[in-house]
Amino acid sequence: MGTSSIPVSLRNRLSKKRVTLTSGQLKVGVDVFRNLIFFLFLLKWTRKAALQLKGRGILGTLLGAYSSIQRTLYGLFLRAPVVRSQVKKQVADSIAKLEGKLVPQGPGISRYLTLPKEGWTEQQISAELSKLGEMEHTRWEMGKVSGTVYHGGNDLIKLQAEAYQKFIVSNPIHPEVFPVKLLLALWRETSAHWLQGVRKMEAEIVAMVLSMFNTPHGGAGVTTSGGTESILMACLSARQKAYVERGVTEPEMIIPETSHAAFRKAGSYFGIKVHLAPCPAPTYSVHTKSVSRLINSNTILLVGSAPSFPHGIIDDISALSRLALSKRIPLHVDACLGGFLVPFLSRAGFQTVPFDFSLKGVTSLSCDAHKYGYCPKGNSTLLYRNSSLRSYQYFISPDWSGGVYASPSIAGSRPGALLASAWASLMFQGENGYISACHSIVGAAKKIESSIRENPALRDDIHVLGNPLVSVVAFTSKSLNIYDIADGMSDKGWHLNALQSPPAMHVCVTLPIVATVDRLTEDLIAVIEEEKEKERVRLVEGRGKQGAAKGDTAALYGMAGSLPDKSVVVQLAGGFLDTLYKA
Repeated sequence: MGTSSIPVSLRNRLSKKRVTLTSGQLKVGVDVFRNLIFFLFLLKWTRKAALQLKGRGILGTLLGAYSSIQRTLYGLFLRAPVVRSQVKKQVADSIAKLEGKLVPQGPGISRYLTLPKEGWTEQQISAELSKLGEMEHTRWEMGKVSGTVYHGGNDLIKLQAEAYQKFIVSNPIHPEVFPVKLLLALWRETSAHWLQGVRKMEAEIVAMVLSMFNTPHGGAGVTTSGGTESILMACLSARQKAYVERGVTEPEMIIPETSHAAFRKAGSYFGIKVHLAPCPAPTYSVHTKSVSRLINSNTILLVGSAPSFPHGIIDDISALSRLALSKRIPLHVDACLGGFLVPFLSRAGFQTVPFDFSLKGVTSLSCDAHKYGYCPKGNSTLLYRNSSLRSYQYFISPDWSGGVYASPSIAGSRPGALLASAWASLMFQGENGYISACHSIVGAAKKIESSIRENPALRDDIHVLGNPLVSVVAFTSKSLNIYDIADGMSDKGWHLNALQSPPAMHVCVTLPIVATVDRLTEDLIAVIEEEKEKERVRLVEGRGKQGAAKGDTAALYGMAGSLPDKSVVVQLAGGFLDTLYKA
């Protein structure tokens, strides 16, 4: 029977019924889709909550939530109109005070804010450079500066300057453009044998540093501009490896809370979530059980320090290596600070621990050549267990209109002269030179540590943190404000490093400091006695112990430690960075 024979009224009812069924089905479909989205959302956050509980435990999770709420509420308080205006004024005053110290003022200060109409003569430039070199600055030569300047001697500086001059226009990104004679032939001009000198020297720098760390056959590496770039590249390589091999799109890495801030920078730059593993007293070494709990399917990298910058402690790299192997996760060892000391500890007569590629779980290691390697600033290395790991940090653009572009690290153009200076420095020092330097530097650090632990004038008021094995000795005080001690040492011409969490300070021994260790101890005793006398006066006057700190270090770190919201400290630090660029 055709549809034309069905009465019109019946056809209309059937049509309406079909429409009603279709609308109902559509509604059911929308509900199912909405519920599915909600279920996936709930599943995602339930998984995150489960991982948080696994990694931090119930107590740690509750403490984290409490801290987060506290920061939020304090942040809202700081944004209140009256409070915000007061904070803004105090920050501005502090930055103005800082500017007065850093930016030279007064008569006789010339400022050059535009290009000169006519280029200066060599004599004019030389005179101005001499004038700039004589401006007030910290006299690191006196041996009172912790770390910062890693001086290998005047003879080495002269050699570095000569090497730099000979390769001043070279650029390793174009090795084929700079075929040069052997370094010796450059000043004798007797050899007709041409080599790609900068490329050769860079490869040899990497090979020499690789040989220091028990690297297996097939080890590889790159040079970088410094420890920060080395760390950034190690994190990038791990992220890319996890994405390519495991499909990880929400990468996470686990670092000791004492590890270098460059790892946090890498997390910010490359979208890697950073988990801080505790380094509790009394060892201040990373707590490997906490690291194990924090590992999940998104973990791309574990990190250990050899040694850490704050306390000079070598983490338990052996335990981290076993953990990395069992979980099949890369392990990076940050030896940027001590890379030219730790490999030579045993041969210099000191205690050491396993930390390098002799441990099978270690997949990468960063080592600064411009610290205890005594190369010019701008020289670091990043080493890998094999070349396939290194390849993950490469950037290659095969279809750029300017041609095929490939670079091994962040920088494109790089100064070949710095590489020439680094090569000359390594060849000048030699293995025995580094062993001798290690003996002097670590010996001086041990002397400082012994003085603090054993001298009656020191041991009752300050104590060493952990068991430092290399060049850094950190100490704190339970009876005195350690930041007041830091300011007291500054008044005596010392430039030591203030630390936080816990409040402390450290001395990073360099060759210039070796000759001033006894003076350091004497001044430390004097400053502590001065602070104890201040405490006695406060008690006599009924003002209680540890009154308000007066010095710059005490004021800054005292505030930083007391504020749950660090936005004010961020503003001050940002103001400091702005001040650096005021002409």
